[in-house]
Parts: sequence; C-alpha cells; structure tokens
Amino acid sequence: MFSQFSKRPWILAVIIALALIIWLVSGDRFVARDSVEPDAPVTTGLARVEVTWTEAQPMQRQHVVQGQIEAWRRVELRAQVSGSVRSLDQDKGNRVATDQLLLTLSAEDRPAMVARAEADVRQRDNDLTAAQRLRERNLISANELVRLESELARARADLESARLQLRNTRVTAPFSGIYDQRMVELGDFVQPGQSLLTLVDIDRLKVTAQIAQQQVAQLELGQPVRVELLDGRQLEGELHFIAAAADPGSRSFRIEVKVDNPDRLRLAGASATLHIATGETLAHRLSPALLSLDETGRHGVKWINDEQRVEFSQVQLVSVDNQGAWVSGLPERVALITLGQGFVEPGQQVDVHLAAEGN
Repeated sequence: MFSQFSKRPWILAVIIALALIIWLVSGDRFVARDSVEPDAPVTTGLARVEVTWTEAQPMQRQHVVQGQIEAWRRVELRAQVSGSVRSLDQDKGNRVATDQLLLTLSAEDRPAMVARAEADVRQRDNDLTAAQRLRERNLISANELVRLESELARARADLESARLQLRNTRVTAPFSGIYDQRMVELGDFVQPGQSLLTLVDIDRLKVTAQIAQQQVAQLELGQPVRVELLDGRQLEGELHFIAAAADPGSRSFRIEVKVDNPDRLRLAGASATLHIATGETLAHRLSPALLSLDETGRHGVKWINDEQRVEFSQVQLVSVDNQGAWVSGLPERVALITLGQGFVEPGQQVDVHLAAEGN
C-alpha cells in the first residue's frame, strides 16, 4: 500500500486535504452549538439595586453657619482739641460708667477764652437792652436794633464754642463698658483726630455671619439662634439684623445675632457656629453617601417608584451632623437606593431587593 503511495504521491495529498476539510467542518459545528441560535429569544438582565424604606419625620429646620463674635458696641475715642495728656483718670481694663472721666488734656488758654466770651455776651446784652429802651422813644433806627441783636447772637455762639473747646479737654465715656485700650501716655501731645483710647460694651454680644442667598428667604428677625463656641459652650440669642442687599463679591447676606452676656465673658473676637432655627418641617434622615449631584450641581437622591424604575429628586439639606443628614424634598414614604445607585440612571427599570436589616 505504501509502495502505491510512493508511486502515486498525489493520492496521499488528496487524502490529507479531505481530512483537513472534515476537521474544519466539524469544528464549525462545535462552535455553532455553543452560540445562540438566530431564532432563539434574547433576554437582558436588569441592574440589581438594594433599597431601604424610610419615612419622613418632623424636625426643627435650621441653618448652620460659621460666625464671628463681636462686642455689642466698640468705639475709638479721638481727640477733639490739641493739647498734652495731663492725666490718665482710669486704668485699662476697668469697667466705667456713662460720662465717667477717662482722660484729661491740658486746658491751655481755653478758660481765659471762656471768660472773655462771657464778658462779651454780658456787654452785648446790656447794649441791646439800652437800645430797646431808646427804640421805644424812636431815638434809634430799627436797623440799629437789628445790628445789636445780631452781635449778641454772635457773642453767644462764640461763648458756646469756647465752652465746648474747654469741655473737650475732658474725655468721658459715651456709654458704660470696659476701658479696653489706650494709645497715648502721660505727657503726649495730641492733635484733633488722634486716637486716644477704645471703649467696648460686652454686656451684650453681636455674632456676625454671611448666609447664602438661597437661604436668606427663610430667615426672619427674632428667630432663635443657638451659638456654639469652640470649647463646646452654648449661648442663646436671636436674629437681630438681616442685610437688605447681598455682598457684591460673595452674593451672600450679612446677618447679626444678639446674645446677652450677663457674666461678661471675654468672647469678642472669637469664632462660633450659629444654629438658626427656621421652623418645623418633614425630613428624611439618611447617610450623606446617598447624596449625589445632578447636571446643574444640585444635591439629590435616587429612589425607586412603584414601577420599579429609578427616580431622582432634588433635596434641600435641612441639617448635617456626625450621624447623618436630614433632607427635605422627597415623598413622605420612599424606597431609597442604598446599594448600586452609581450604576443606574433616572427612568431605568431595575431589579429591586430589600436591604438586609441593619445595613
């Protein structure tokens, strides 16, 4: 047989070619068995998500912002007249009453100016009295009487100015408070407008903050505010002022909170957190991880409707703390997607499973 192949080698080539064809055909049939038949129905698997049912609860809505504590009043007293510092009548840090003397400047020649002005007023007053008697007998003209009246009025004005100059050498407290700083020393010569000292009122405090334009509409004067200090202490206050116009740079509104400080705690200049109560609302408590952003950058939450399709609702953050976030804007009872929300889109039908208890 092999001798026949050696005599006719083309026969062996034909046999090998036929074997290759049979092997290729059988391989195609094997692959075809593992593929889907053209007429077979095609099924697409739904994305799997886990949900948790939550119900809205009534809670106190509040805005939380960072603020700065300031003294209720702070004034920088400046020199009204020139002169040397003659006496320091109070020490820094003292509590002073309204109109109490704080600092005295040298009087210079101001007492003499007052005396001259007083004498001039007396002289002008006597001249006018005499002229009025003469006028009754028509011995002087009406114009002369008017001139003397004008001179008396001018003399009285000069007297008041001289007395004011003398009075301004004594610097007194415009309100009761703490003598906080002094910028001059005994013997210093000061000019009008030069800073002398500062006086602060801390019987009441003012906490200032900036609030976003989206939230200012929910604020009203008199709303209660809880002021939390950095050391954990808390003070109670009320909203005292809301700016009528937003800051051009930040587009936020300045607010001020009035806080009583009967113990005169030294808090002015410190930072604080404001918790502004704005009324009761229904809200859901959830993990901040469930919040996502829409195309406009607003916060929202994905949930499942009755048709097992994904819904996306924009929400408002009512409050955020270490345990979670309170949000409004969702249905009163809702199935929140707790697992798989990053892989589904609004309107998509999904395979819904209830999350295990405690997840």
